[in-house]
Amino acid sequence: MERQADIKHIKSISQLMRELELPAPLHPLVGLVDYNKVSIEKFPKGQKISLDFYKISFKSTFKGQIKYGQGHYDFEEGGLAFLKPRQIVFSPTETENYEGFALYFHSDFLRNYSLGNTIHKYGFFSYNVSEALFLSAKEKEIIANLFTTIAHELANNIDGFSQDVLVSQLELLLNYSNRFYNRQFITRKAVNHDIIASLDKLLENYFEEENSLRNGLPSVKYISTELKLSQRYLSDMLRSLTGLNTQQYIQNAIIEKAKEKLSTTNLSVSEIAYALGFEHSQSFSKLFKTKTNVSPLEFRQSFH
Repeated sequence: MERQADIKHIKSISQLMRELELPAPLHPLVGLVDYNKVSIEKFPKGQKISLDFYKISFKSTFKGQIKYGQGHYDFEEGGLAFLKPRQIVFSPTETENYEGFALYFHSDFLRNYSLGNTIHKYGFFSYNVSEALFLSAKEKEIIANLFTTIAHELANNIDGFSQDVLVSQLELLLNYSNRFYNRQFITRKAVNHDIIASLDKLLENYFEEENSLRNGLPSVKYISTELKLSQRYLSDMLRSLTGLNTQQYIQNAIIEKAKEKLSTTNLSVSEIAYALGFEHSQSFSKLFKTKTNVSPLEFRQSFH
């Protein structure tokens, strides 16, 4: 368990601006930092940092390699990274060279808007930083324009429409990000197909090595940890490419293994359920019928 003293806890956007030696935010619940105007090395290298608010980081240029999933890619067009409140991040351990903006906003800013209730659907706030959104030149132009528009709105005198406009612009930014992430899942098929192949092998080994007997059914947490991906990123990537989230993908693998055992062994349904990691054979039979429209016994009888 990490000691609280090891973590730099930033409670407000005003506090963050003071830490960065910048003027107070133009809106107490929203802040925009121009990377061209502030040093990103205000915190000790490797410092653990926790923010009580959301952060969207837009790097319009970035020189060097970036980790993506299980590989590294040369990337110079820039990208987006998203952080939710209380997510632990690290300050850079090496000097980084990039341009762009960081947008900070508190959940209280959205409290009276529908976005306050739906922001959880934007799963990329739960991705690892290494699973950032890499933008094409055209996409980067769209995102840059949105950040510029938000900057102009923040620079205006606050009036009765300011918050409505800013929330609308933020929601547009998030919706574009959703679209571009879906494109990224598709255009990086080679990488993602390697991940799916690794997932299939992981599940196959899990049953072959009888981990299910010791640890029960394979969990989403176990799978994502083994693949070194965040749970939400893996689920969103699978849904984009296969139409199934991680839990559904695991369940399909379980059913395929059950079909194999039902058709090639004389094990009872209860024995197969136990071998696959189910505590109760009734739970296995219910899942099998839900997925196949027949019971395990009916499936076995179809082979005779």
